[in-house]
Amino acid sequence: MNKKMMMAAVLVALSVSAGAEAAVITQWNFNSNPADAATGTGSTSPSIGSGAASLLGTTATFASGDASGGSSDPATGDDSGWNTSGYAAQGAGNKTSGTQYLVSTVGFDNIQISYDLRHSNTSSKYEQVQYTTDGSSWSDFSLFSGATGDTWFNGRSVDLSSVAGVANNANFGFRVLAAFAPATSAYAASSPTGTYGTAGTWRFDMVTVSGTAVAAVPVPGAVWLFGSALLGFLGIRRKA
Repeated sequence: MNKKMMMAAVLVALSVSAGAEAAVITQWNFNSNPADAATGTGSTSPSIGSGAASLLGTTATFASGDASGGSSDPATGDDSGWNTSGYAAQGAGNKTSGTQYLVSTVGFDNIQISYDLRHSNTSSKYEQVQYTTDGSSWSDFSLFSGATGDTWFNGRSVDLSSVAGVANNANFGFRVLAAFAPATSAYAASSPTGTYGTAGTWRFDMVTVSGTAVAAVPVPGAVWLFGSALLGFLGIRRKA
């Protein structure tokens, strides 16, 4: 391999390693900003990045993200969750009630979403994740089960890296919706001994969209020095 070919190989290797690290594009922790030591207050503005969070057929307040075992939010004392209620009546409105998040993924690929969700005893057991690539039409993707009431299910994760059109898209978004139990026309309650009710709550926290930057990230100087030293060594050998 000649010097030019070796240089190209080194640069390609460095670029690949630099661009492979996943980054948070947008995140909602729903905590007050500035912090106010009150979990009954909060914010639907992103804590990282930009985007829009909205309600679909529900109402919401803020409530503790520490209760019932707690979410994955590292904040304590001021850890708020987005507490949604007013879901559809039993047997009605399948996959119409929940929350929605719109986030531009321009400049990123390998898109993934994650969130923490507390199911109350009488909330819908099943949660349907949908995504959009045009901001208006929605497709089902992952279906999760919250089979225990009064419990946080942390780190719900959805890998959309294989879905065409999700990456590098200004119109990307996703929803988390209450869904009928599979192969039925009715909601199941999260508590095995409970009964579904419209007053049941889903409490969201740490809603996150992440991806890999498309543009190469600058490589730390030490790595570049290694590459330069290697090329210098090859030059010396060539002269010899």
